[in-house]
Amino acid sequence: MRMMAIRRMAGRFADTLETALGMLAAVILMAMLALVVAGVVLRYGFHTGVIGMEDLGIWLNIALISAGLPLTLSGPLSMRLDGLARLLSDRASSVLAAVADGFSVVAGLILCLGGRDAIALLGGMSPTLGLPEWVRFAFPVAGGLGLLVLLCLRRLERSSGARLIFGFALGGFVYWAVGRFAIDIALPASLPLALAAALGLIAGAPLAHVFLASSYGAIAFGALQTEQAIIANTVAGMSKFLLLAIPFFLLAGAFLKLSGAAGKLVQFAASLVGHYRGGLAQTTLLTGVLFSGASGSSVANAAFAASTFHPELVRHGYPPARAGALVAASSVLDNVIPPSIAFLILATATNLSVGALLVGGLFAGLLMAVCLAVAIRLAMGAASGAPPASAVTRRQAGIAALPAFGLGLIVVFGIRLGIVTTTEAAGLAALYTLILAATSRRSGSSIVAAFRQSAAEAAAIGLLIGAAAPVAFLLAIDDIAGLVRHLAGLFGGSAVAVLLLANVILLITGLVMDIGAAILLLGPVLLPVAVSAGIDPVRFGVVLVVNLMIGGLTPPVGMLAFVVGGVTGLSPESLFRAMRPFLLALLAALSIITLFAVPV
Repeated sequence: MRMMAIRRMAGRFADTLETALGMLAAVILMAMLALVVAGVVLRYGFHTGVIGMEDLGIWLNIALISAGLPLTLSGPLSMRLDGLARLLSDRASSVLAAVADGFSVVAGLILCLGGRDAIALLGGMSPTLGLPEWVRFAFPVAGGLGLLVLLCLRRLERSSGARLIFGFALGGFVYWAVGRFAIDIALPASLPLALAAALGLIAGAPLAHVFLASSYGAIAFGALQTEQAIIANTVAGMSKFLLLAIPFFLLAGAFLKLSGAAGKLVQFAASLVGHYRGGLAQTTLLTGVLFSGASGSSVANAAFAASTFHPELVRHGYPPARAGALVAASSVLDNVIPPSIAFLILATATNLSVGALLVGGLFAGLLMAVCLAVAIRLAMGAASGAPPASAVTRRQAGIAALPAFGLGLIVVFGIRLGIVTTTEAAGLAALYTLILAATSRRSGSSIVAAFRQSAAEAAAIGLLIGAAAPVAFLLAIDDIAGLVRHLAGLFGGSAVAVLLLANVILLITGLVMDIGAAILLLGPVLLPVAVSAGIDPVRFGVVLVVNLMIGGLTPPVGMLAFVVGGVTGLSPESLFRAMRPFLLALLAALSIITLFAVPV
């Protein structure tokens, strides 16, 4: 009875902590949105600005990521590969879960203790904000502490004391041992880093925690970065103004759905293609194309389409697994057609032009949509469509959908015409959809909930970007790009050879790695090789993103399949089997996009 009381108390404390952190992250996101919008208003309305506004936005984003950091322990935000645990016995899966906890403990200790040591070495003041530089590093320290506290509370609530003790003991021992033992090997330190990361992924540890722990573990094998350097690289990876666009785009997608404008897009799409054979399936695809310009998140689109279309597809006679596979495949377009969070991440990692990437993504996305439409016709065309919509119905549906199209105009034309930066366009998009949601008489609580959810999702993505930075740093030191260049040379070293090798590497990587993480790690490695072969960097960037987005549909990671499966109740295995015709269509589109990347 006493143990049960302890578990209940731990659960209540954990719930309270998660709620408080979620609200804090939401408030910070509100402040970030107000800051960016105020910057645009001051520039065009009053021909002035505020010194330090960009730096303040960056610091607030680091604070947002740190506040949401403990929330990455569980759920979709953890970005963990837990399929193996379902195949093992209860005892074996418990051991694996404890090993995963060990990775999280190491990550938390790095953030807390490594961050503390980094702060002790820091000096100086921010020239624009007038604040000590150590404040920026104090946010991850607090986030790491919150991570350890929440992990302890959840394990007290939901599992045996053995798992709690073993996980913390393992993580604590590894953290202690790395700083005191050195293992001399004649191989690059990136190899044991990769092996440690593979172990973490197999164990089902959160991906960002795997990156931090693996980077730290590589120190024992001669990695040329200290614990303090890992923290510095992590914070530097988060310290880019462009990253503020991610929570804003997520927020815009959430408000678009909340306002009902997303539903108007569905009705408009149905009026255009709903009467064709497989009309409802074609409507699902066209809605994915239209909605892609709104959210910029494939995960958001997959969740929306799975809840909106899958029940209707099944009701109209489509096989459940095939219908779910279509939903997942259509959601790929959301991170290719602008605005695209994937292209934002790539631009952050490689300094490529966001505007040029978005234009390239538009053409690539439309080509992928055409190929998917053909696949739908062949694989799902047995179901008859609805009666053709009249011209009046189409016109009315188009007028009703105009508010949703306004969002795309703000983003695409605002960026391409140079009126606003990408981050500012995202902020204006979020404000625009907020107004749509407010004028549709949505409750204040639902609007706050959208802020909380978007902030938590953005924190998970931001943490992943930051945690990948020390890994990318080590890969650069070990000259992995030179190894790829050497391999390409074995096949002739031509642009065609580089593109074929890159496609193979990217497709294989997409099988086992999260999309965002793969972009962060492979973008800086493969892009210099492509440029040296005479390939246009923007076209290669499009090839890279399309490759990895296809990886979102393939086992064993297949994030989009897991999202759709979670919403619909279908097993990821059944979705993967039903995905084959859509994968073939997307691979055909990839082949055409690759041909366009070959220099003339």
